[in-house]
Amino acid sequence: MKKLVSKSKLIGFIPKMRKVRALVVGDVILDHYIWGSADRLSPEAPIPVVLANKEEYFLGGASNVAHNISALGAKVSICGTMGADFYSQRLKSLLKNKKIAQDLLIADKTRPTTLKTRVIAQRQQAVRIDWESCEFLSSKVNKEITALIRKNINKFDVVIIEDYGKGVVNPTLLEELVCLCRKSKTIITVDPKEEHLDYYKGVTALTPNLKEAEYAVGIKARNSKDLSMLAKMLLDRLNPQALLITLGDKGMKLFLEGGKSFHLPTYALEVFDVSGAGDTVIAVFSLALASGASFLEAAALSNFAAGIVVGRLGVAVTNPAELKKKILSH
Repeated sequence: MKKLVSKSKLIGFIPKMRKVRALVVGDVILDHYIWGSADRLSPEAPIPVVLANKEEYFLGGASNVAHNISALGAKVSICGTMGADFYSQRLKSLLKNKKIAQDLLIADKTRPTTLKTRVIAQRQQAVRIDWESCEFLSSKVNKEITALIRKNINKFDVVIIEDYGKGVVNPTLLEELVCLCRKSKTIITVDPKEEHLDYYKGVTALTPNLKEAEYAVGIKARNSKDLSMLAKMLLDRLNPQALLITLGDKGMKLFLEGGKSFHLPTYALEVFDVSGAGDTVIAVFSLALASGASFLEAAALSNFAAGIVVGRLGVAVTNPAELKKKILSH
């Protein structure tokens, strides 16, 4: 890879990424953490009693991808749904704080704001509580979102689909969106949900992790030969220009139409937490493509970014200065 990608060229894309206008379409999630201590069991059931002392809210799902993009200095809009409830106000406040445009975000009174509450005691998760609807959007809301995207598509250089299986990403919406992006020659990338594989035909690139890719085609990749066969099946089935499969502590592998492939080893010094690493990968990969990078250069940049965020506890983002420093250190 050293012969194909230079440090100076990669670093040169970082300021270019700030000029990109990105749209993230998908399942917007609000992450809620309750921190406390647990010293006794409840007399009502064999469960710990957590004495809460702190709570925090973070952007999750598609909104965390948007946060990654904003942290890199690019302009980003979020498109999806939230409820008309208390948590929607928390969500809007966080989006505003992170400079994420909300004009394509729709309040749907028939659905709750997707909320994931994690109760943490002595650094261990005691319970997780989810408020969500996984049903597809109503025809009315689907048409509203499609109309908004159609009206604004020319404002964006790249569209990122973030599919968490909560109903926003559906066949009707995806068919329209892929068609719009092709007509406007807009890059479209997907962080896929394995059950929705056939929705993504004709996109520019997909960035599944290994588990998602294996599930999607029903093959366990025990070695590099299996992985190549798995990738070929996905490429033949969906016809993207590129497939970037993340491999955890083994880095990632890029497969291109035409049969070329490149393995990128991990750049993480230590891996503390992989939460949200996929969000960072697709954010940087997509911004780099929209900045004129090749698929390999975009993958290399996203690999460096992933190496930063997995070295931190919790969902994390990186910034241009950190990314430049990481590249120079290798």
